[in-house]
Order: sequence, then structure tokens, then C-alpha cells
Amino acid sequence: MIENFRLRVFRSVARHLSFSRAAEELLLTQPAVTQQIKALEDEFGVPLFDRGGGRIALTAGGQALLPFAEKMREIGDEAIAAVAEANGHHAGTLELGASQTIGQYVLPNLIAEFLKTQPRVHITARSGNTGQMLEALLARQIHLALIEGPEQRKDIRVEPFMVDHMELVVPAGHEWADHEIEPAMLAQQPLLMREFGSGSRRVIEQALTAAGVKPKDLRVSMELDSTEGLLSAVEAGLGVTFVSRWAVRNQLALGTLKLARVRGLKLARRFSMAYPAGPAPAGAVGAFRSFLLARIETTGRRRRGGA
Repeated sequence: MIENFRLRVFRSVARHLSFSRAAEELLLTQPAVTQQIKALEDEFGVPLFDRGGGRIALTAGGQALLPFAEKMREIGDEAIAAVAEANGHHAGTLELGASQTIGQYVLPNLIAEFLKTQPRVHITARSGNTGQMLEALLARQIHLALIEGPEQRKDIRVEPFMVDHMELVVPAGHEWADHEIEPAMLAQQPLLMREFGSGSRRVIEQALTAAGVKPKDLRVSMELDSTEGLLSAVEAGLGVTFVSRWAVRNQLALGTLKLARVRGLKLARRFSMAYPAGPAPAGAVGAFRSFLLARIETTGRRRRGGA
């Protein structure tokens, strides 16, 4: 990093509102973080954090400094990227957000493949449901959001980069295991679903409606905020669920869960990347976007029997 180190410490404390969490993030001791903040406050001649009442909050001075600290980080990243690009490489920080399915099952492999050709890019990633990641994107907390399905909004651009298939998952000894059922039969079983705001849930409800099954007719017995929670609940015999094919591979290999087919139900969806409306991203962000788009082209050629 070529930026002022004290500002980097300030941003971390401001983000977490915790000296101890900032110390963990920066691999420093808590007294070292306190010392850096004290030195910065001495430079400005005003306190930047209110430490009263056992809680930490930004003072008026800290709130005024924060946007400039963010701008200086961005300028530092741009400088690093410009020097790297002048020599035919990419560098700098790439901050990604991903829906939980993508973040847990797809993103690690994508990052590993990308870093083979761009090892100087520093990547951070966070996960949440699709709605949360779009909020983080518009708040400029991340550069790209990898989400489940398209979002029709004027303030973001969305481009697909992968097709995903969702499967009906049942306990290993369930009567539907390895069988095909009619869509209406789904109303007979307890159904486990992701929370509202989840891209997975939206895709499932739209597909069921298209197949003639109204969401109000389903017996949604439990809502969980993670795919792993859904799978564990199915293994415990609490119901059946729909999850990405990526998510259930290990359980199918071990035989702890089985698949069932639903006649006429189309549950293919697109994994997409989203970024703020405007010019296409450049630098490390643009390089990762191009990497994802190139994967689509390669996959398409393979499906057509090309090279």
C-alpha cells in the first residue's frame, strides 16, 4: 500500500467501530492501533472517535475525514493499477460481494483461476443474500456483486457469467428419492426455503408459479438463511428443499441426500455480475469482469462442440 498508513488504520476502525477488530484485520496489536489513531488525532487537533459509554462512534471530525480517507485509498489503488497496466499487468484491490451459493461453492475456484494470471491483484470477498450484496454495491463497499439471477434496476448493470441448475433434494430414504413427481405433489411435503430477499427463493417461487403451483399452497415449514442450513435440515428429516446443484455434490456422493425430479419444472437460473450503471469497469475490476465473460464464451464453444 502506498497510502498513509494512519488513514488505513482510521478506515478500519471506522468500518468496524472497534479497535480490537481493526487490530485483527490489520494484524496489529490493539495498543498499536490506538497509537496510530492518537497520532492522527494529534495531526488534526480534534478527536476522531467518541469512546464514551463503552461504545465507539465517529465524531463530527471523524465523519468529515472518512470520505477523504476513502478517496485517498482509491487514488492509491489507481496509482498501483496504472503502474502495473503500463507494464502489461493488473494490480490493486478487488472487492467482491457474492450471494451465499456463489460465495461458498463457486467463487473460490473462480478466484484461484483468476489469480494464476493476475497474482498482484489483492482480492477481498464478502457474502450475503442477493439484496444485501446489491446494497453493498450501491454503497461502494464492493466493486462487483455476483448474484443469483438478473435484477432489473436502472442504477446497476447486470451481465450473466454462468448457468446454474437447482435440484429438489430429499432425505436418502424418502419415497421421492430418485423418482419423478408431479408439481402439485410438492404441496404434500414440508418445504424448507431460504429467507425473503434470497435470489434462490425468488427463482423457485417463479418456477413453481409457472408450473401451476401457487406459493400460498406450499407448506413452507421453515426458513433458513443459508444453503448449508437447508441441507442439514433435510438430512435431519425436517422436509425437502431446492438448492443449487453445486451445493449438494458432496452429500450426493456420500449418499446422505438424494434428488427427486419434478415434471415440467424448469429451474435453470443465471449467475450474474452486477456493477454500478455507467462506464464498464477498468483496472483489476475490469480484468475480473473480462475473465468472467471469457468463461461464458469458452463454455459456449464447448457446448457447441467447438475448440
